[in-house]
Amino acid sequence: MKKYIVYLGILAVGLLLGWLFFGNSPTKEAEHNHSEVEESNQKWTCSMHPQVMKTEPGDCPICGMDLIPAENSADGLLADQFKLTENAMALANIQTTVVGKGNVEGNTIKLSGKIAENEEANAVQVSYFSGRIERLNVSFTGEEVRKGQLLATIYSPEIYAAQQELITAASLKESQPALYQAVRNKLKLWKLSENQINQIEETGKVKENFPV
Repeated sequence: MKKYIVYLGILAVGLLLGWLFFGNSPTKEAEHNHSEVEESNQKWTCSMHPQVMKTEPGDCPICGMDLIPAENSADGLLADQFKLTENAMALANIQTTVVGKGNVEGNTIKLSGKIAENEEANAVQVSYFSGRIERLNVSFTGEEVRKGQLLATIYSPEIYAAQQELITAASLKESQPALYQAVRNKLKLWKLSENQINQIEETGKVKENFPV
């Protein structure tokens, strides 16, 4: 009976020692492997240039600042994309606002940058006849203009001569209607309106300058 008790005691001690030495080793090994995976996936970036991504710590190749651990979500950013933590935004003094027109309320934000035109809102006006600008009402590139606004007044020798032809052809329209209609059509091709052509014909006066 005593032998059984001794055997049971030895077995219990053996099980206890086995658990102490080997029982929790898989967990530790798993934790160790997980730590190694995290370290291998860790990327390093620059707080001022988030497009920089390195697999090990060091200096930023752009500004020379120490690289910081990058968040997993920041991996794979393009050159024109960046993501900063709140702490990094505070250090870099970065503020954002919506660009638009309106009265400024509160503190103003001074920015440096380059203003470009909205290409979707651009319009090109083709010239249908040669001439020279006598007066320009728009003084600089980028000035805002409205539909129907007078941009310039121009003088065109071609338009001047065509007006004289119209006045002469109008006096002969009963005998030479084809010539009269041809002169009117020529002015229409140069984008003179029906009212402008009728005004020249009715007044018998040649206009030197035309609005654009």
